[in-house]
Amino acid sequence: MNSNRTSLTLLGLGTMGTALARAWLAAGHPLTVWNRTAARAEPLAADGVTVAASAAEAVAANDLVVVCLLDDASVDEVLAGTDLAGRDLVDLTTGTPDQARTRAAWARARGARFLDGGIMAVPPMIGAPGAGAYVLYSGSRALFDAHRDTLAVPADTEYVGADPGLAALHDVALLSAMYGMFAGVAHAFALIRGEDVAPGEFARLLKGWLTAMTASVHGTAERLVSGDYTQGVVSDLAMQVAGTATLLRTAEEQGVSPELLLPYVGLMRRRLADGHGDEDTTGVVDLLARRPVSAG
Repeated sequence: MNSNRTSLTLLGLGTMGTALARAWLAAGHPLTVWNRTAARAEPLAADGVTVAASAAEAVAANDLVVVCLLDDASVDEVLAGTDLAGRDLVDLTTGTPDQARTRAAWARARGARFLDGGIMAVPPMIGAPGAGAYVLYSGSRALFDAHRDTLAVPADTEYVGADPGLAALHDVALLSAMYGMFAGVAHAFALIRGEDVAPGEFARLLKGWLTAMTASVHGTAERLVSGDYTQGVVSDLAMQVAGTATLLRTAEEQGVSPELLLPYVGLMRRRLADGHGDEDTTGVVDLLARRPVSAG
């Protein structure tokens, strides 16, 4: 191990935790680990990682403690009885914004600085240069700055704010957009299924089209900031709603359920009925958001 590298503790050796451990190990960081199922730590022990007998022992070993567990309840259970005073706690367990805020207060009450993280990657991307992996962080800026180089070893880092809930919020927002895309992809492939269309060739076209369309997110952001949803509109809502009839009729002709399209089409029609035909689809955001947006 390189003595100039920051030593750290990692609690949790699931698939993601093990990938994180391997990345820090490969970079020469002295690493102490603990996992409920001790057998998962054996391969790492053979490579020079210190395996603690308990979570409390692992926490006591280093100032920097990273947690990557199943859920927030698991974090409660694993950290119960540990001494966090003076520790820097980084929680990479997937959770909600409110859970992250509650965990931050919990950590502060125990004398620890806290940073929440949202991992935007799957395990094979961790520690792989150029894979596009990154981790969103929020909470203590001082903690982030102190350990930025160490945290950047498994994946790039993106600090999104002092509010501990912002990393989880960004994480879930990005994943929600991903699942919306997956829904559209599923519908598209269902339309061509059973036809004389090669799925692989269609995938090439689909990828190119979706990639081109992602540029529209910048326009949506600009309109949300300005409040003018007619700004720079290329295809207005009235035109788009009219076009949905063809989408739904084609689904019917192909014997494909429209259930993935109907919720969004319904929101577009509601916005049009409210008199916003000259806008683009940004107004759908306002129909979805239940909390009022403060001015400024």
